[in-house]
Amino acid sequence: MIGIYFSGTGNTEYCIKKFVSVYASGSPIISIEDNSILEAINQHQEIIFAYPIYYSNLPKIVRDFIVKNHTVWYGKRIFFIATMGLFSGDGAGLGSRLMKKYGAHIIGGLHIKMPDCICDVKTLKRSIPQNRKLIKDATNKLIKAAHQLKENRPPQEGINVFYHIAGLLGQRLWFYNKTRSYTDQLHIDPNACICCGKCAGLCPMKNISIIDNRVQAHDQCTMCYRCINQCPQRAITLIGKEVIEQHRVEDFL
Repeated sequence: MIGIYFSGTGNTEYCIKKFVSVYASGSPIISIEDNSILEAINQHQEIIFAYPIYYSNLPKIVRDFIVKNHTVWYGKRIFFIATMGLFSGDGAGLGSRLMKKYGAHIIGGLHIKMPDCICDVKTLKRSIPQNRKLIKDATNKLIKAAHQLKENRPPQEGINVFYHIAGLLGQRLWFYNKTRSYTDQLHIDPNACICCGKCAGLCPMKNISIIDNRVQAHDQCTMCYRCINQCPQRAITLIGKEVIEQHRVEDFL
C-alpha cells in the first residue's frame, strides 16, 4: 500500500499521514510533486489518495496529474481522502469518477474538514481554539475511518449520486471556471516584496520566478495558497486584496 497526496498548505499532508499511520503504519507516503511518484505507484496495488477541494472541485494540478498519468491507475484499488474548509458535496467522488474511467477499483471515500487556508479573504476564518477543535475532530474521524478500512467496511463519503448533486449545487456550477484552468491572477506587491525567493521555491507549478531582482508571477497558478501562506512579508494575494492571516496545521496541534 502507498499513500499519495497533494497538499497546498499542509492540511492534506497531515491527514494522509495520520490515516496511513493507523491503517498501515510504515507504508510509504509521497507527494505527487515528487519525481519518483510514478515509479512508487507502479510498485503498489492499493493507494490512499488525498487532496484538497477548491470550489467543490479538484485542484487543477491534481486533475492534470490523474489525466496525464492515466495508464498507471488501471486495476489499482484506491481510497480517497478529500480535505475542505467547509463543504464539498462529492470531494472524494471527483477523484473516484475520474479514476473509474481509467480502470481503477474504488474502495471508498472520506471527507475531512480542516482549518481554512485561503489567507486573503475573511470568509471561514476561525479562532485558534475553534481550529484546534477542528483538528481534533478531524484526527478522530481519520482514525475511525482507518480502522473501518482495516475491517473491510470503508466509508463511502462523496461517492454516490446524491453527493454528486450536492457538489454541483453547492459551488461547482457557480465557480467551475475558477478551477477549469490555471490562473494568472496571483499578485505580488513590489513595495512589500523583499525578493527573498521563498515563494519561487515553494510553488508546485514553478509559476513564480525572479527576473532582474524582481519576483514575478506567471499564468500557471493552481490556487494552492502555499506561497501566500508562507510569504514572510505578506506580499502575495490571489482572491483578496490583503493577507488576513497565515498559519500552518502545526499551529493548532
